[in-house]
Amino acid sequence: MVDYKFIEYLEQFVTDKRRNLFKKVLDERTRHFTVAIEDIYQPHNASAVVRSCEIFGIQDVHVIENKYKFYASNQVAKGAQKWLNFSLYKKKDTNNTLACIESLRNKGYKIIATTPHNDSCVLQDFDINQKSAFFFGVEKGGLSKDVMENADGYLKIPMVGFTESLNISVAAAIILQHMNEKLKKSEVKWKLEALEKNDLYLEWLQKSIKSIKKIKEYYYSEIII
Repeated sequence: MVDYKFIEYLEQFVTDKRRNLFKKVLDERTRHFTVAIEDIYQPHNASAVVRSCEIFGIQDVHVIENKYKFYASNQVAKGAQKWLNFSLYKKKDTNNTLACIESLRNKGYKIIATTPHNDSCVLQDFDINQKSAFFFGVEKGGLSKDVMENADGYLKIPMVGFTESLNISVAAAIILQHMNEKLKKSEVKWKLEALEKNDLYLEWLQKSIKSIKKIKEYYYSEIII
């Protein structure tokens, strides 16, 4: 339950410009699409994907750690990770890929493996009407067998050169920009619900206030009786 009085109280510590920016960005956020990255061991690639997610309105990122630990470099991500919600799948002695797939399916997402191989759907022909989770793997090895065998569909970027694949960060940026543009031109209800926006607005307000811990303690001990 969102504490609207607390939101009003916190707004005095944030500039009008900042608050308006939050509301503008929230109006462009979506959970109609989400992104899952599997065992990305190069920090600059993982960080660049995170940055693209933030830029193109993807609110949730799912990180699978079977072999390699996820790390977002602030130098590359430019702080984008601060404004996103991450779900980490990194339990020991667990197939974290299958755990992620199951979790996303339970939330109504189709599992879409991004790959230049298989009978992949070309980017321009992708049906945006159903909620979809785009899975990205490392450039050299691609996505795991678990993703490829459990995917509901496959997606590729059309290429006309000799090279068969793109760097993961480049591929993610191209796909997400295209999907963002298609959503905005469609009649799909892709925007966040009001409650989701308020939850994130409160979260972002708190992240923007340096002395939030003291302010929060004061509010609940002195103002709320």
